[in-house]
Amino acid sequence: MSLKDLILTRKSVRTYDGRELTAEDREKIEAYIREIPNPFGVPVSFVLLDAKEHNLSSPVLVGEKLYAAGIVPKVPKADEAFGYSFEKLVLYAWSMGIGTVWIGGTMNRKDFEQACGLSEGFRMPCMTPLGYPAKKKAIRESLMRKGVKADSRMSMEDLFFEDSFGNPLQVSEDDPVYDLLEMVRWAPSAVNKQPWRIVRKDGMYHFYEKKDKGYVSDAAGDLQRIDVGIALCHFVSGAEEAGLQAEVLEAEPGIKAPENTDYIVSVRI
Repeated sequence: MSLKDLILTRKSVRTYDGRELTAEDREKIEAYIREIPNPFGVPVSFVLLDAKEHNLSSPVLVGEKLYAAGIVPKVPKADEAFGYSFEKLVLYAWSMGIGTVWIGGTMNRKDFEQACGLSEGFRMPCMTPLGYPAKKKAIRESLMRKGVKADSRMSMEDLFFEDSFGNPLQVSEDDPVYDLLEMVRWAPSAVNKQPWRIVRKDGMYHFYEKKDKGYVSDAAGDLQRIDVGIALCHFVSGAEEAGLQAEVLEAEPGIKAPENTDYIVSVRI
């Protein structure tokens, strides 16, 4: 399955069938999480936590047996690096038929941090269950998806721009960049806010965070910067799959941004 197919078919899973991961699947996950890269050089580590062993749960989940928690040091670009690396795990799991869902708030954070052995100077922004999706969703899951309009996304015209904000980017469907932008558009985000914006200027793609109130905390970091990291993962990974060389760098383009919109990083293809 192509990366685009993975992204378009993947759904957040909150209802699991109660089975443990097979030994083979768990071994593959354990091997994969040992070395998940990100373009910022910030180390993101993962810990697998058995729900029963550590007495862990979440009120929005049903039937989960195993969690993966991500840990990152409190350093510059930590949020973006975390989003990038964690999404790599999410997509890899889905390629194996293993469901996931980003959980940043609906859990007892202290219990998960203690189970992870979290030390000073580090954060555990999010965790996800890892399990096989149940054939039928729990009612609470269906209501949550409906509430955040999980199956819809903003239009390209609202997200991607040429040279300046307010000038929608025009890309034909036969342009390889079109698929990259579609993969960004369908990236998951906290409460489906889709806080990423991209401005193409001088052949580079400049990523911005469109801020909403209430998404920054000492414990979780900036969840919307994490979302931008997810979008960046889709863009860069898609470029690599298409045989395009993608260079991630900080290159403040001097573009006048709308209020509450911050420059994050750029990609040269």
